[in-house]
Amino acid sequence: MKIQSTRFIQLPLVGFLIILNSCAPKKQNKAVENFKIILGQVSEQSIFTDKDDITVWGGSAIKGEDGLYHMFYSRWKKDLGWAWVTHSEIAHAVSNSPFGPFTYKNVVFPVRGAHYWDGLCTHNPTVHKFDGKYYLYYMGNTGDGVNPCVPGKIKYNWTHRNNQRIGVAVADDPNGPWKRLDTPLIDASEDEDALDAMLANNPSITKRPDGGYLMVYKAVGKKVKKIYGGPVVHCVATSDSPTGPFKKHNIQVFQAKGTDFPAEDPYIWYQDGKYRAIVKDMHGAFTDAGQALVLFESHDGFDWNLSKNPLVSKLEIQWKDGSLLKLKHLERPQIYSENGKPVALFCAADTTDTKGVLHSWNVQIPIKAGNFK
Repeated sequence: MKIQSTRFIQLPLVGFLIILNSCAPKKQNKAVENFKIILGQVSEQSIFTDKDDITVWGGSAIKGEDGLYHMFYSRWKKDLGWAWVTHSEIAHAVSNSPFGPFTYKNVVFPVRGAHYWDGLCTHNPTVHKFDGKYYLYYMGNTGDGVNPCVPGKIKYNWTHRNNQRIGVAVADDPNGPWKRLDTPLIDASEDEDALDAMLANNPSITKRPDGGYLMVYKAVGKKVKKIYGGPVVHCVATSDSPTGPFKKHNIQVFQAKGTDFPAEDPYIWYQDGKYRAIVKDMHGAFTDAGQALVLFESHDGFDWNLSKNPLVSKLEIQWKDGSLLKLKHLERPQIYSENGKPVALFCAADTTDTKGVLHSWNVQIPIKAGNFK
């Protein structure tokens, strides 16, 4: 938050005061050093599952001028198996509360043809409102449309996976219409040695306190001479506009010694004098909690460090009655904020039934973030 001073100037012959912005330097809030995330108990209405034959994954929400809460989420047909890389689509659901219940409304990005960079698959949305317009960032890809998955097993179509790029759509209203771009917002770099020489996906973006926009995204290079490439890293890009062009910075963030792929799915925002990020810890690289959600912070958005209170959540949620539900996964964290303060944490989650079959859904968890003793 910027603090602007004002001064009163008495104008002769006018007889009234005019408030003018001072030319004094703008000050930023002192950074909160004991910042932490506290998650609340979850109501049953805060579980969103769509239709019985649909797999639901990550969701991101924004409040519209209509007073409704609009969630944009990934989904695909359940009988296709774990087919997000070829058949995911971004859909739209609405609610009277950020904590649900949400009701499916429509598909936002239908298939539009393999000749488009995002023509067959759209995935991992994150929605924002900047200066009166709505921006829906996402991953898109194209390929041959062949799904190699079978229920219960994960198998990738590597053409689709390696064609992942980052896009954005713009609208005046979260109900649409959404204007998609015919070229990626973040493309793979032509330099074979670049961090994102193979692919770019999973964008997270925030407005910078001094102007412009900061994006963190996942990338895969080509240094590993395999079909899947590598290493898998997270990169930083900046722009003066939410629609780019973005300048890529040759740095890696959310790293850990001794592992090539420690983190995934960061959600970044600016609060209490610092950039903040909730990140999926892939296997306990940052805390002793194993796979979990953890908190990072940064003064400038480029140099990120684990926060003093790093653990956000283990693989579990707590119901209103105090009981715990153990999860197989809890990821794709997305924050819904009001007046610059986090209110709800949207996550993709799943559990395994007695037959070993995963059942996925989206959960909206009450959240508090700040300086708590």
